[in-house]
Amino acid sequence: MLSSHSLSHRPILAPSLSKFRVPNRPPTFSLSRIFEHNPRLTKSKWKISCFRHEGFSPENPKPEYIEHFLPEELVQTELYKSSAHRRDWKSTLKEAADAVLRAVGSGWTVPWTAETILQVMLLWVAAFWFIGSWMIPFAAHMAGFSKESLTFKGQALFSLVTDVTEGLAGIAILHRCLSHFHPLPSDWFKFSLRGKWLFDVALGCLMFPFVNQLSQFNLTLLPLMPSTPVTLSSVEQSILARDPVAMALYAIVVSICAPVWEEIVFRGFLLPSLTRYMPVWSAILVSSVAFALAHFNVQRMLPLIFLGMVMGVVFARSRNLLPSMLLHSLWNGFVFLDLMR
Repeated sequence: MLSSHSLSHRPILAPSLSKFRVPNRPPTFSLSRIFEHNPRLTKSKWKISCFRHEGFSPENPKPEYIEHFLPEELVQTELYKSSAHRRDWKSTLKEAADAVLRAVGSGWTVPWTAETILQVMLLWVAAFWFIGSWMIPFAAHMAGFSKESLTFKGQALFSLVTDVTEGLAGIAILHRCLSHFHPLPSDWFKFSLRGKWLFDVALGCLMFPFVNQLSQFNLTLLPLMPSTPVTLSSVEQSILARDPVAMALYAIVVSICAPVWEEIVFRGFLLPSLTRYMPVWSAILVSSVAFALAHFNVQRMLPLIFLGMVMGVVFARSRNLLPSMLLHSLWNGFVFLDLMR
């Protein structure tokens, strides 16, 4: 039997920092007693889980262990993993953005300002409208005929003359407005058979079915008004008549003339000029919207914007107008052949 004196001099064992063992009979629990013998607990992070007294029964005499302390190292590890996860996402996004920028390349050296860009585009639109709506019809009237009175071959030749005149006027406007900045840098208005651009053109051709689907979607969003008269164009009339000469002349217009003039203006001039004020990818988008607006057809806006972006990427990657002209020509030829079915 131990005396009270011997009990007073026995050392009191401090409870463990990791776990408290709870006996079958729950004793009186005091937090002050823990802190009295464990001053370190008041200086570090601690957590006490809920006590479950219902688990103590004679049928279940197994002692339970209640965790009360969350190691600081575990907290730091979780924070490190979370920050590392965020860094992984940021690095992935940065790598994707860098890949896009590498794909389209850097901007051009643009010696002119926004005033010259606006001047060229407004003059080109005005010349396009004046030649097609006034000058050529007036010349035909002075010669004693009109387009409507011509045969299918005559109408096809009329369209070819109009398109060639509009294209030459656009080139003349560019030459006149940019003459003060000659000589231009070497990557402006470049035509070359060299380079690895055939693969890009092939990838662009794979986008044609999607452009066609966008056309159907655009018609669903903005259908033709019921009151709008459905008329066949002179191209469609020639195809229905199966006039080989007329069809050949229209094929020259849509597959050669239009791609050359439009690519010189929108990809050759407008897209590089915009890179003075915005990134290349933004210039591709803006020039594609301008390209779609120039066709004056809201039922074709979405496919034309997307097609302009594809041709813009091909041009930006190659710094060469020939690939985008070829892709443009292939698309127009694809549409022309689709009309012939």
